[in-house]
Amino acid sequence: MNKDLGLIHIYCGDGKGKTTAAFGLAVRAAGAGLKVAVLQFLKSGTSSEIQQLKKMENIWIIPPCRVGKFTFQMNDEEKALCKQEQTKVFQSAVREVIEKGADLFILDEVIGALGTGTLCEEIFLEFLKNKPPHLEVVMTGRNPAPELLELADYVTEMKKRKHPFDAGIQARKGIEK
Repeated sequence: MNKDLGLIHIYCGDGKGKTTAAFGLAVRAAGAGLKVAVLQFLKSGTSSEIQQLKKMENIWIIPPCRVGKFTFQMNDEEKALCKQEQTKVFQSAVREVIEKGADLFILDEVIGALGTGTLCEEIFLEFLKNKPPHLEVVMTGRNPAPELLELADYVTEMKKRKHPFDAGIQARKGIEK
């Protein structure tokens, strides 16, 4: 347990690099001997960086809830089921993080899950307010709610100026995925 830890980070904005920044911090922390847990929301858990992080000592990937489709394609019933499942995965992950004594907990795209209503905001905010004092927490996603911004110690915004997707270039393996 590292008594020098315990702050809350947000990587947000419409630009590329939020997940990359969070995973870069995971590599740095693991390299320093810290225990790192990673949980992704609204993603498949199969991206190239996840595959590499799985190979690293001191980092463990918590299996995400399989969403199946974009939230804007879901009807109300599917969203409610997704919220129930993702909240259950999150609560289980928190227990695991505490039991294993993680120093850093990365919650990739949790801001998106909260913003789309597919994760219980009340349960999540309760976690942030009552997390173990030494646990460093990183959240990524677009448009964080004011409550998250207030609780955060770091807020870094990635701003898109230009992106190949705007010209019709799809995400490329090893670069954007």
